[in-house]
Order: sequence, then structure tokens, then C-alpha cells
Amino acid sequence: MIQLFNVTKSYGSDSVAIKDLSLHIPKGDFVYITGASGAGKTTLLRMLYVAEKPTRGQILIDQQNITRMRSSQIPFLRRKIGVVFQDFKLLNSRTVYENVAFALEAQGKKRYEVSKKVYQSLKEVGLEHRLQSKPLELSGGEQQRIAVARALVVDPLILLADEPSGNLDQEVTLDIMELFKKANARGTTVLLATHDHGLHQRFPRRVITLDKGKLVADQQPYGC
Repeated sequence: MIQLFNVTKSYGSDSVAIKDLSLHIPKGDFVYITGASGAGKTTLLRMLYVAEKPTRGQILIDQQNITRMRSSQIPFLRRKIGVVFQDFKLLNSRTVYENVAFALEAQGKKRYEVSKKVYQSLKEVGLEHRLQSKPLELSGGEQQRIAVARALVVDPLILLADEPSGNLDQEVTLDIMELFKKANARGTTVLLATHDHGLHQRFPRRVITLDKGKLVADQQPYGC
């Protein structure tokens, strides 16, 4: 599903975010990307949804070489990818409904299908009663749930989540992890960047550890 071959991302000669990284993540896998701040976690995710391109190396997603992808092809790739950003990136001038519907409208879905899927997605995160609220009227945990609903409403092949537990309390974090587990059980490949070791201890999955842009460990949970 996701393959990286000797990928390096640098921002000048003295700033290397990712260094000679090779990975294979099969379809349906659930992977934690861990490491200290500055390890390269966010840069890796940004390259996977083509917000940035590597300086060297190749990245394949669903057998497409995204490092050679034309700009006009990128929106079609992103339709397969759900992203939960660390700062949510909700549109504050739009309602909860409009924020979640946006991803489906970009795919050209019909209005009745959009309405049905948005409601289902918001119900899954427990916020169907906040359809007409604006993001700034919600708590941080509720905003995170909306971001998750928006990412999952398109039934993505791949879900990328950057520090999704962030500053959330434990109860909200556990609820969000359950949503990710359900998506993974439906076949979505999940990559979750986090420095929260408690997550992969409580929900054991494959753990990839970066240090200054280098792969230093790739571990499967015990018994796998």
C-alpha cells in the first residue's frame, strides 16, 4: 500500500528532516510513528499526502509513484486519504455540517448522499446534535472529533493522524482511538504520529520510531 525507497527530505544543507528512509506498510496495517519533537514524524505524513515532496527517493501509494505525480493528479490521490491535522484545520466560518461535507463535495457526491454520510459520520463521533454549530462554539475535544469525522466520512484507503491525542483528556483520546480502530477494521490503513507512549501500550500495534529523520526501530507488538 505504502512504500518508501531511500527517502530524504532536506531544507538546505544543514537541515535534514528525513534521512534515507525506506519503509513498507501493507494495506490494512495500523502503524504508530513515534519519536521526539523534531524526529520527522510530521514531515513524513506531509510527504504522504503530497503537501511536500522528498528531496531524494521514491514514494509509492497504492502502486502510484507520488514523487512523479503532476499537480493536476494530486487532488485525485487525496480523495483516497483522510487526514487529521494536529491543529484540526477546521473552517471556522462554516458549520460543523459544512466542514464534514466539504470532503464529499470535493468528490462530486450528490446532495442526498452527502447529507446521509455526514449525519452518519457525526453520529459515529457523537456530535450529530451539533450540525449547525460553528467550530469555535465547540470544545477542543469536540473539534477533534469533527476533524476525525471529516477524515473518515470519505471511507479513506489511508488515514493519517498527526498527534491526534494532542492536548485532549484521556476519555476523549480513548474515544478517538476506538474510531481509528473501527476504521482500521473496515480496511483503512492507519498511520498515527504520536509521542504518547501510553497509546501504543494500551492499543498495541506496529511502532516505527524516528530519530532526527532516521529509522531507528520498527517493532511489531508481542505475539504478532
